[in-house]
Amino acid sequence: MDLLSNSDLIVFCFALIIVAFLYSSVGHGGASGYLALMAIFAVPMMVMKPSALLLNLFVSSTSFWFYYKANFFKPKLFYPFAIASVPAAFLGGYITLDTAIYKAILGIVLVFAALRLLGLFSTKEKEITAINIPLALASGATIGLLSGMLGIGGGIILSPIILLLGWANIKEAAAISSLFIFVNSLAGISGYLLNGSSFPIESLYFVPVAMVGGMLGAYYGSGKFSNKTLKYVLGVVILSASVKLIFP
Repeated sequence: MDLLSNSDLIVFCFALIIVAFLYSSVGHGGASGYLALMAIFAVPMMVMKPSALLLNLFVSSTSFWFYYKANFFKPKLFYPFAIASVPAAFLGGYITLDTAIYKAILGIVLVFAALRLLGLFSTKEKEITAINIPLALASGATIGLLSGMLGIGGGIILSPIILLLGWANIKEAAAISSLFIFVNSLAGISGYLLNGSSFPIESLYFVPVAMVGGMLGAYYGSGKFSNKTLKYVLGVVILSASVKLIFP
């Protein structure tokens, strides 16, 4: 593999397992974490977006399966977001951003992801209320477009919205987010390929590595697992990557 030296590759893969583990434990695919790692290791921009979407597909689907088996998935909460997000994610995947603009927007999104991991956005459960369909559709479309353009699944944004508005509890939000990430990532990759962009074969080597962390994280996360210390460490890593992107 030409993307990384042998020593960097070992460190990258170890970090990739940890990122996939932590994200899948809360129902996420991990794209923001993967993109942060790739930014730190100076992976070319043309490789970052499709690679993150690909890894998202495998890790989020694994995460969804475990949460689904644990009976946390609520279809009626998922559909309003997905109906609007899938076509928007496809459009976002089709769009090719200027490198400087891509770095700036991605850096801002990673700041949000890092702050959430560091606990600055409350994820405490509220009294469950009925979902607001128009607001869910608007949120899904906005998150979907951003997801396709940047190569994220959108779960890092969707989960706080669901919890903040009291539409689901933490485990249900994780189940919804994991499938939401999967369909957005699939739509984003489709739009990316339809635009004539080539897919980096090197990305395939990272799939089994991420799957190890993803399966373990989803298994423990769908139970009662929580590891705040590792999440804080990951938050600091992602925050440093966002600074690198915004201020190269």
